[in-house]
Amino acid sequence: QVQLVESGGGLVQLGGSLRLSCEASRSVFNVDMGWYRQAPRNRREWVAGITGGGSTVYTDSVKGRFTISRDNAKNMVYMQMNSLRPEDTGVYLCSATYDGVLFWGQGTQVTVSP
Repeated sequence: QVQLVESGGGLVQLGGSLRLSCEASRSVFNVDMGWYRQAPRNRREWVAGITGGGSTVYTDSVKGRFTISRDNAKNMVYMQMNSLRPEDTGVYLCSATYDGVLFWGQGTQVTVSP
């Protein structure tokens, strides 16, 4: 088991920036982690991922605007979000895969106003 706690969400205007953080209750060394988001009435959508080795991947709609990173020493994963758009609005959830099992945090709300 692992607990994932997200923070850093908020309300920003179009074009603004936010930095999301996710703290894990156990070591994230060599653990694949990621971020998902869920807008009202929409399915949960994968946004970005970072492997245990540090390789990163992004969904097309955020490439060039979002950056995922990690700090294994602090059991943290981050996502810097720039040039935010109203369609980025949603609850952002951190994920971690331990021994093939996917765990989620409770999420942090991001709202981008036009």
